[in-house]
Amino acid sequence: MRIKIAIIGIGNCASSLVQGIHYCKAKASYETVGVLHEYIGNYKPEDIEVVYAVDIDQRKVGKDLHTAIFSPPNCTTKFVSELGSSKVVVQMGKVLDGFPQHMKQYDSGNSFVLSDEQEVNQAEIIEKLQDSGAEILINYLPVGSEQATKFYAECALHAGLAFINNIPVFIASDPTGVWVKKFEQAKLPIIGDDIKSQLGATIVHRALTDLFAKRGVELLKTYQLNTGGNTDFLNMMDHSRLLSKKESKTESVQSVTKTRLVDENIHIGPSDYVSWQKDNKLSFIRLEGKLFGGIPMNLELRLSVEDSPNSAGVVIDSIRCAKLAIDRKEYGILEAPSAYYYKHPPKQFTDNIAYQKLKDFLTLNK
Repeated sequence: MRIKIAIIGIGNCASSLVQGIHYCKAKASYETVGVLHEYIGNYKPEDIEVVYAVDIDQRKVGKDLHTAIFSPPNCTTKFVSELGSSKVVVQMGKVLDGFPQHMKQYDSGNSFVLSDEQEVNQAEIIEKLQDSGAEILINYLPVGSEQATKFYAECALHAGLAFINNIPVFIASDPTGVWVKKFEQAKLPIIGDDIKSQLGATIVHRALTDLFAKRGVELLKTYQLNTGGNTDFLNMMDHSRLLSKKESKTESVQSVTKTRLVDENIHIGPSDYVSWQKDNKLSFIRLEGKLFGGIPMNLELRLSVEDSPNSAGVVIDSIRCAKLAIDRKEYGILEAPSAYYYKHPPKQFTDNIAYQKLKDFLTLNK
């Protein structure tokens, strides 16, 4: 049984996802590869198949997917070397706000280079999605791509595909509920928004914040500072593009504080671009609080991770959750996968509660 997916944005995260699917095919034991769940329903990670891919970079458009995932400016670790041909050619997409204009100021090896191929319209995208046989559309557009994300969400709706939103544009968590209602009416599942890494800065920060609350430590101030050298960090050098990212990461931590911190006492967000770090992300987390008797304390942590592979296993789970919902004829927001795997779901829970809800979702009707 195959799970056919379409991917929008063939960057570092897409590269890690595609490599990860092939990596799992070659492994006999899942205990060694960091897969969160060996099975979701009857589906293993290697059951996922990419059948359609879209980008707007001239070094990727028109290339075989397995060539495009290693094309500049992608810089993530190459952990699967022999992929062969995918027989999927990366198609030109719709630009909209998916091309950050400030990237023109940087070396092309580190930034996007806009393709001169003619942009496609919505009708063409919908037709190609339907012809591909894809069931699920994966959004890997750059942070801040508000218009482009909404464009592709509409394409998914009209083409009859489930939608997984891995970036901090609020579709699943749209406060008006308009997008969720659209997917409910179309009888399609949606998961999002803004993927949590397997063991990244946000999940660690949440765990420490929750620990403070459970151990009776009054949290007074906290920050999370991040640096990286991939296109995600370069993209966010235009601070107007990271407003939703900052909100997503901040609210993810605020949701597990015992008492909500005032804005001046919490700072969470991307901090700077360091080109030589490539896909390595450094996070610096500090929490200040008071112990029994009002005695002050503080905790500092430094986390170093390869950014894109850190999310790929989580997306592999999300894809299989979406397919499970399709099989069960469940539609609209998938609350449990969104709460456990994403930073900005429609409804926040502590990680323990979200994990239990996910277990209930996975074992439903077993």
